[in-house]
Amino acid sequence: MKRIVIFASGSGTNAENLIKFFHNRELGSVIQVLTNNPRAKVLERAKNLEVSALSFNKIAFFKTNDVLNILKASQPDLIVLAGFLWKFPEHILNAFPNKVINIHPALLPKYGGKGMYGMHVHKAIVKNKESESGITIHYVNENYDEGAIIFQTKCEVLPSDSAEDVANKIHELEMTHFPLVVEQLLNG
Repeated sequence: MKRIVIFASGSGTNAENLIKFFHNRELGSVIQVLTNNPRAKVLERAKNLEVSALSFNKIAFFKTNDVLNILKASQPDLIVLAGFLWKFPEHILNAFPNKVINIHPALLPKYGGKGMYGMHVHKAIVKNKESESGITIHYVNENYDEGAIIFQTKCEVLPSDSAEDVANKIHELEMTHFPLVVEQLLNG
């Protein structure tokens, strides 16, 4: 059975979707949720779905091996960033080469980088009158949103769409495609 660890910083809808998708599947399951936000709703979602969940601070993540040691003990086959807002440290990436992926709410390389997450992305898309947006699932490297792209899919952005409309379209794409891409990666 393949083991998935999810990192999230906020509400955790993608994490919840992945946990539910892999529940009772023979291929794999989400064994742990980790967050940098002790007040993140993802902690409650994980608890309600009976998945181990922990929060950590910057020192544990960047300056010590505390989070790395938690991961080594969990032995994940895949580490999934689902709305995780901190840059992933090199010492963890080096310990899990090609095993850390992220989902981004835009068609990278456009609208990526530091500060480009959630509604910031959708507002920029509307402001710049883009005709399409989408999601990108990619490997994580030492730079924000620059790892090799695994999967992209698009949606139309209408001139009348608000940032909230775009967010809803992106959320739908995430809910549909993210679990399937994770499943494909676990299948090799």
